[in-house]
Amino acid sequence: MGASQLGVQRGATSRHSLGMFSARSLQELPGSSLCPTSGARVPRCSLVPAASLPARPNVDEEERRQEWDFLDLKADYSRMGLPNSLWKLSPVNQHYKVSDTYPADLFVPQSATPPVIVGSSKFRSRGRFPTLSYYSKENHAAICRSSQPLSGFSARCLEDEQMLEAILRSNPRSDFMYVVDTRPKLNAIANRAAGKGYENEDNYFNIKFQFIGIENIHVMRNSQQKMLEACEQRSPSMSDFLEGLESSGWLKHIKAVLDAGIFIAKAIAEEGVSVLVHCSDGWDRTAQVCSVACVLLDPHYRTLRGFMILIEKDWISFGHKFSHRCNHLVGDPKEVSPVIDQFLECAWQIMEQFPCAFEFNARFLITIHSHVYSCQYGNFIGNNHRERRALGLRERTHSLWSYLWKNKADYMNPLYRPDHRQTQGLLRPSTAPYCFKSWRGLYNRFDQGMHPRQSVEDYLSAIQEETQQLEEQLASHQRKIAQLEQEGTVTWGAVSCDKSPTAWALGRDMGLANTPQDYAGGFVTTSPCQQKAPDGSLLLLTHDCNLSNGSDQESGFADVSCLSPLSEDSARDPDSDEAAYSAA
Repeated sequence: MGASQLGVQRGATSRHSLGMFSARSLQELPGSSLCPTSGARVPRCSLVPAASLPARPNVDEEERRQEWDFLDLKADYSRMGLPNSLWKLSPVNQHYKVSDTYPADLFVPQSATPPVIVGSSKFRSRGRFPTLSYYSKENHAAICRSSQPLSGFSARCLEDEQMLEAILRSNPRSDFMYVVDTRPKLNAIANRAAGKGYENEDNYFNIKFQFIGIENIHVMRNSQQKMLEACEQRSPSMSDFLEGLESSGWLKHIKAVLDAGIFIAKAIAEEGVSVLVHCSDGWDRTAQVCSVACVLLDPHYRTLRGFMILIEKDWISFGHKFSHRCNHLVGDPKEVSPVIDQFLECAWQIMEQFPCAFEFNARFLITIHSHVYSCQYGNFIGNNHRERRALGLRERTHSLWSYLWKNKADYMNPLYRPDHRQTQGLLRPSTAPYCFKSWRGLYNRFDQGMHPRQSVEDYLSAIQEETQQLEEQLASHQRKIAQLEQEGTVTWGAVSCDKSPTAWALGRDMGLANTPQDYAGGFVTTSPCQQKAPDGSLLLLTHDCNLSNGSDQESGFADVSCLSPLSEDSARDPDSDEAAYSAA
């Protein structure tokens, strides 16, 4: 099996594979099965009424509710410091009246009135008016997102201009804002002929317009297809593989997405300037760029839970068309495109440059990628909140996030350091060509012999786990020693016992002694000349030696070299016990 089983479909050709799915996770969704005609490939699902979705018998209602309530977007906005005197939670899109592809709860500037919001939505493609995606409470800069304006060649909208001015005024520390169009400029100009286009700087108050140049979904689909073909080659030569990778242009597109995220992150963190991001409809390139910027800006989104929230917020909640882009539906093959794949790869490329900054490992990203295409969980079924609510997915499917959290031990990065300087603040990755790698862990993960049986991360995790267990045992032993010392049950003394090879004498209460004999089954021998210790006490026998030298009083061990010194007689008798002990 090669890279064709990536979990990416191309037109009518299904490339889904179960890949990372475990037997346990397969059993968690009744009705899920392998396609009988395609072996291990997952069938495309159809958009069906909620009543036709597979039921989940024997699942408690409370357990199901807890699964879906595991992530709380309102809590994430509260973490950002919202709502506040500058931003408010608006009910304008309740029942999806303004935009049917937006969530019901949206944050807008305090000065934005409902008429301004509704008027702006009518001037934006699919009614997707500017709304908040990320807020920096340190400098009040914000990332907002929308769709392209319906400006054509000369049209303008007073409410839309007021909306952007309200966003600008919500950042009191800046006197301008960026408007970032993620499309190539020629594409945006071409859309003007269809009555769409981009903002005219002359009509908007104090905006700086910026084109980024990320290609459309059709270019990305063809690019990934060529890249997969290069990865699928049987025994390719170095030149064949590198030429195939270069001709696909895949890494060039990854660089474009990453460059856009870096531009926005620097505008927020370094300049303190708010940014409005859009593409055509605001659910593909806009989602990519906003989420990459958040990963670079906020250490919270580099944690396991934070990354889940980021996908839930910028992709699922804001209406990325998973059913169309991932070919879950039997529909137009031209709608298929690896948009979410590119975001996950951008995150991986950043992880390669900052290995200590992420709480999760690459396996976590690959597992998410697999389940985006599997339809095994309900998170990625449907194109927006309205569709998911109509399908009743919360009542009839599992949530991927709770499953990943329960198995988080498999996805932890052993190199993660929360207090490391890499982990804090803005990440500044390099986008020089030599910094980009081919993600063989994803695109070649089914090739036999490609990876070692155990990765370096797995080795590190095993060593970390073993070290933690040893530290816990050490702490337990130290507590026992301290307890014994407080109870006065350890007596240190200097007594003499001629010709005795034994360093320790135990009382009748062996359970109180924290010594190797506790764990080795009591291998200490006694001699007739050995002095008996009082009941429940521990007695150390020495031959006029200083315990402070060569001993470790914390661990309870002494330097045995001073316990049974050789006498003159034993030195002359090579068969004596003392001579044999010393020789050993």
